[in-house]
Amino acid sequence: MADIRAIQLELRDRKLDGWLFFDHHHRDPIAKKLLGLGDGMVTRRWFYFIPRKGEPRKLVHRIEAGLLDSLPGKKFTYAGWEELHKNLAKILTGSKTIAMQYSPENNIPYIGLVDAGTIELIRKFKKKVVSSADLVQKFEASWSAAQYEGHLEAGRLIDKIVHEAFGRAAEFVRDGKPLTEFELQRWILEQFRLNGIVTSEPPIVAVQPNNGNPHYEPTLTAARPIRAGDLLMLDVWGKLQRPGSVYYDITWVGYLGSRVPDSYAKIFRIVKNARNAAVELVKSAIANGKPIHGWEVDRAARDTIRKAGYAKYFVHRTGHSIGEETHGNGANMDSLETRDDRKIAPHTCFSVEPGIYLPEFGVRSEVNVHVSDHEARVTGAIQEEILPLLA
Repeated sequence: MADIRAIQLELRDRKLDGWLFFDHHHRDPIAKKLLGLGDGMVTRRWFYFIPRKGEPRKLVHRIEAGLLDSLPGKKFTYAGWEELHKNLAKILTGSKTIAMQYSPENNIPYIGLVDAGTIELIRKFKKKVVSSADLVQKFEASWSAAQYEGHLEAGRLIDKIVHEAFGRAAEFVRDGKPLTEFELQRWILEQFRLNGIVTSEPPIVAVQPNNGNPHYEPTLTAARPIRAGDLLMLDVWGKLQRPGSVYYDITWVGYLGSRVPDSYAKIFRIVKNARNAAVELVKSAIANGKPIHGWEVDRAARDTIRKAGYAKYFVHRTGHSIGEETHGNGANMDSLETRDDRKIAPHTCFSVEPGIYLPEFGVRSEVNVHVSDHEARVTGAIQEEILPLLA
């Protein structure tokens, strides 16, 4: 359940009058998680308001009157829409500026979960609605010490599996045995099962030209065979099979040959330099106590690739927040798809994964960066060059 006292202290620090949670048919998973709600029926609108001081207030429909009984606060109920409007105004009494899961212009889609009509209704009561993005980052995207240790443990297992997958591909090619992208993907998933790792989606296993597609998905019927001379990219993410665990998410590339061709090595060096520029910017800012925003990190990587002449081939953001879901609710490293102006918060983690995607092949290098109070660090192994798998 949410720490009401901690939320109220944060609301006061941010000069906000309250945080209004709203849901209907489980539209808002952030509200469910932060408030510790179960999977029960939510066929009617409910509201839960945490004011900066005083007792929380809740508004529920009479046929689902017990929906928020696990939460503290005074309960209001409604049946008709007129009564809903009347009691919603009551629970917001004394407030002017209210945080909700709202993002201006839907700039941060992970946060923009409240529908426009509900926002209009709140504004009708003369309330100013602001984004809860920074509150969500603090109370939902921040890791505990146990989660961080679990991330490191998952990372050690996944790093090992990735390198074993490269070894398996090399063995099959060396022995002249057939192996497809899909078959190697299935093998990785089996290693996950054996090692207590779970994942929301299967890993990306791609040889050229498929690795030129950032979100390529091999299938049984469409996967390409892995052969000598192929550039093999593995994008693998997973977490420990235990409650509250968080993801580890990396991308490595290997070459099915003894000497990596210059054309591949050149692109990897540019991507590596972009990755390093982003990571070093974060490390420096955190070490010196300077605020840094997600868009700035993206810009550092993107400028490196732009200066090398490949800007149009870097088609996604530099990184995403990592949490109990692969894509978490903290700051993203993004100045392309959005301009994520959230400050990177302590005890959060994110990926740094620039890539260049050409028609003939693509290269991506991905690491995870965890930020503590005074330090930022890459949490796993760091690839410095394309691995020659048949050396």
